[in-house]
Amino acid sequence: MTRLHRRRAIALATLPLLSLPSWAQTGASPSPPPADARASRADSGFMEQAAQNGHAEIEASRLAVQKASDPQVQRFAQTMVDEHTRLAEELATLARAKGVELPREASMLQRGRLKLLSTSQGDTFHRRYVEAFGIDAHEDTIKLFDKAAARADDPDVKAFASRGLPGLRRHLTMAKELPPPRGSASKGS
Repeated sequence: MTRLHRRRAIALATLPLLSLPSWAQTGASPSPPPADARASRADSGFMEQAAQNGHAEIEASRLAVQKASDPQVQRFAQTMVDEHTRLAEELATLARAKGVELPREASMLQRGRLKLLSTSQGDTFHRRYVEAFGIDAHEDTIKLFDKAAARADDPDVKAFASRGLPGLRRHLTMAKELPPPRGSASKGS
């Protein structure tokens, strides 16, 4: 190999290193947050569960945007996608700052409910989406956020939960006000 070819090979081999952060160039891991910034076990658990709940809500609502026949349900679902995505982004930022790795998908149980929802059609889809993801999921998430807002160890986690509660409560109210499926006599059927 000539001297010119060798220089080009070395230059090309080191090119990717120029765009990597310094910790990656040295082979070290990024430094974790300081010990006093790390989340407690309970706060980590809250963030992980909140992330799973958010993934489930977003996925179910994306299905509803596509499959719901009622325009009100579609609008509600799009609002859930938009607002839960923003909440998830805020949670991800908080989790990174606290050294918590969040789940990338809904829990196994939630994925089962999503699968059942995805195979539903018409009025059955409408009823399952509104009951399982509009009402039940929001009631569960409100309980989760209420507990964290009252008892979280970290003031940032507590503040995040407190900020999220008004929107979650509004979502629950919106879900309860959705019209029942056409074939239902009342919301409870």
